[in-house]
Amino acid sequence: MPKVTEKPYGCDICNKSFSQKYDLKTHRRIHTGEKPYHCDVCGKSFPKSDALTIHVRVHTGEKPHHCDICGKSFSVSSGLTRHKRTHTGDKPYHCDICDRKFSQTDFLTRHKRTHTGEKPYHCDICGKLFSQAGCLSRHKCLHAR
Repeated sequence: MPKVTEKPYGCDICNKSFSQKYDLKTHRRIHTGEKPYHCDVCGKSFPKSDALTIHVRVHTGEKPHHCDICGKSFSVSSGLTRHKRTHTGDKPYHCDICDRKFSQTDFLTRHKRTHTGEKPYHCDICGKLFSQAGCLSRHKCLHAR
C-alpha cells in the first residue's frame, strides 16, 4: 500500500499544500516575489539558496555532474539526465496526438505546435508570428539588413 504523506501547511493564496513548514515559506516567495539570495558577482537575486548555488556555477565554471559514459560534465544534474538520453536513446515524452516520442520536454512542446498552430513568438517590427524562437531570430536578421 502506498505511503500517504500528510501536508498540513497550506498556502493561503493558491491552496497548494506542503509537508514541511519551510517548503511553504519558500513557496510563498512565488507570490510575493521575494528573492533574498543574491549573487556576489553579478547581483542577480533568487528565491531559494540552492538556485543561487547553481547560478554561481555560471561564474566559476564548476560542472560537478559527469557522464560516466563519455565524461562530459554539466553544472546541473538535470543537464546530465537529459544528456544521458543521447546514449540510451530514451524518449520519455510522448505526443498524445500522433504518438511521436521525444527525449526532451521542450522538443515535445515545440512539436505540439505543429498540431495546434500556436505561434507564440512575434516580430516586434512587422508583427509576423512564429512557432519557434529560432525562426523569429532568423527573421529579425532580415530587418537588420
